[in-house]
Amino acid sequence: MGLTEKLIHHKEFGEIRLIKSSRAKNVAISIRPFQGIKVTVPLYVSFSRGEKFIAQKENWLRKNMGKIKVAESNHTFFDDHAEFNTFEHSLQIERTNQDMPGIKIVGKKIIVSCPDAADIKSKEIQDMIRWGIEAAWRKEAKKHLPERLSGLARIHGFSYKGVFIKNNKTRWGSCSSKNNINLSLHLMRLPQHLVDYVILHELTHTVHRNHSKQFWKHLDKLTGNAKTLDKELSQYRLDIY
Repeated sequence: MGLTEKLIHHKEFGEIRLIKSSRAKNVAISIRPFQGIKVTVPLYVSFSRGEKFIAQKENWLRKNMGKIKVAESNHTFFDDHAEFNTFEHSLQIERTNQDMPGIKIVGKKIIVSCPDAADIKSKEIQDMIRWGIEAAWRKEAKKHLPERLSGLARIHGFSYKGVFIKNNKTRWGSCSSKNNINLSLHLMRLPQHLVDYVILHELTHTVHRNHSKQFWKHLDKLTGNAKTLDKELSQYRLDIY
């Protein structure tokens, strides 16, 4: 069996990974913050075909590399003096003589215990800090979002089956075919008017299943400026904070 992954160096874009996948039906290219550029090709397609595809997509890559760099620059690296606040909680980092790092939520504090000898910027500790922050957001989201959803549904005459809070980093919200509303805990990072916009967006899907003209007309009646709010929302990334 031949190679299933190949790493090449592009003179302009640096390292690019080419991966053969049994699930791929076509050659595809993607770029993600801190993950770089990836080209996926079907098993029966040669890597050289993938490299030709990169050449065809150079303008697209130039356009999107800038966006990715901006997103990466907005990524927070936490150090000993980091100040970070959620809606109700604040981050507190403490150096200790313990061997292992730890994290807990006490009252309105996200307390991180970091061993004296540990590198706080290591992936292990950075991931742990983010886990604690997301735990706080989840707690806040479960407290505030269902109540806000219920209130907006009542005001505007919508009905829905249930609400679920998830750690979704690809969509702010969704509405199932059974009218269950799924909301990302990362909504707690947004200003309130955008939280309301996402909730109203999903409630409108209980009436209009797709993004038809009727959908946008209905949502615009509720918000007054749906497309403007949608554009503002697009400036925020679920996977970067």
